[in-house]
Amino acid sequence: MKVHNILGVLVVLLILSISMSGYAQVQEKNLVGWWLFNDGTEETGNWGDIILRGATIKDGQMVCTRNNWANSIEYDGPDITDITLASWVALNDLGHTHGSALTLDRTDVDQFVAIVYAERQQRQWMPGSSHFRRTEDFPNVVNEDKEGEMTLITITYRLDGGQYEITGYRNDKSMGSFKKGDSRTWTSANAEAIWGARHSGGVANRVSESITADIDESRIYNVALTHDEVKQMYNGDLPVEPRGKLATRWAKIKR
Repeated sequence: MKVHNILGVLVVLLILSISMSGYAQVQEKNLVGWWLFNDGTEETGNWGDIILRGATIKDGQMVCTRNNWANSIEYDGPDITDITLASWVALNDLGHTHGSALTLDRTDVDQFVAIVYAERQQRQWMPGSSHFRRTEDFPNVVNEDKEGEMTLITITYRLDGGQYEITGYRNDKSMGSFKKGDSRTWTSANAEAIWGARHSGGVANRVSESITADIDESRIYNVALTHDEVKQMYNGDLPVEPRGKLATRWAKIKR
């Protein structure tokens, strides 16, 4: 009886390990940018070190204030067309608007997508973009009314019939979707990640003031995560491979 029980447990563990391993490989393949802010490095190896332009890294967080921001260039990863932007962010001043918790921009021209705070509507997160080409207000957006609250904001961009379907999430809840904007691509040596400011001009100059916020973690995927995957990411159950070491829970990584 004991032998059968042990064998049963081993079979279950083997099935789970195979399942988790395959899932981790899928996520590792599509995770093209991952910042934990324990230092200035990026976990996938696709980006150069963070350039602090007044922002600071303290206690595992990117700390942005009104006139301070940061960016990372030297991207050397796969093309990005379908996109997921995700940041765990705590706003420390609800009145400091127009900045971003995470932006993906090109280095040669003004072509960006971003998690922007209150550029169009007060106290609301929105999908920022160059000339509003990929921007509308999410239909079920939530007004932010609490400073210092760590929140996961995720925006996905999925090509559908040559047009982006853009969906926003606050923690594990959908803020709704809309369709707007044609296909765009960010390529190796022509991509920039930005925190604080909405986007940059000529890489070294910010175009907007920054949000005042602590950013705990940021991710860029070159796929549009599903709602279920966003829920898993929020709950800490979306496996990824930080430099070859399996990490299954964001909470464990950060504590």
